[in-house]
Amino acid sequence: MSLLDFAAVGGVDFAWLEHLVERATGWGGLVIIWIYSFLIAFALPGVSEVVLAAPLNLGLSGAATTTLIIFVSAFGKAAGSVFAFHIGQEAKESGRIIGFLRRSRFDIVEWSERQTVKIAQKWGYAGLALALCVPGFPDTISIYAFSVLEEDYVKFALATFVGSAGRLVLWLAGAEAVLSVF
Repeated sequence: MSLLDFAAVGGVDFAWLEHLVERATGWGGLVIIWIYSFLIAFALPGVSEVVLAAPLNLGLSGAATTTLIIFVSAFGKAAGSVFAFHIGQEAKESGRIIGFLRRSRFDIVEWSERQTVKIAQKWGYAGLALALCVPGFPDTISIYAFSVLEEDYVKFALATFVGSAGRLVLWLAGAEAVLSVF
């Protein structure tokens, strides 16, 4: 079972979307990958590596198809991160969301702010890109934490794109390394 099978957002189970990605074929499958990547940037509690499982048959070489999947996924996540960035900017101005999260049982905001501030102060937007390169870690936390601290939409989108593509490339390199042993 995947993370999405266990997690429900607002009482709605989104496992069907992950399964749709895993079965996406043809050029329309790229649209599904883009939508999934867009949603995972700001709303879904899963990981983005599932896009690599899409059995697209585009009539291209395997390397070209994989490159296209990485590009489309990174572009979708960058677009979703801009949406999350806008939400973060609104939250920063209104303070209601931050106040709600601070009063919650687990002070997610304080912990993520501490970690994110450390990374942002040391690395800036490169830190966001590096944080998003960590395979298996949900992107939403990093994206929202950075969105409250930073202010440049274009740099934010570029960092998200680079981090998202880097994550998929790292995952593929790791999988290749493991498979080469066997």
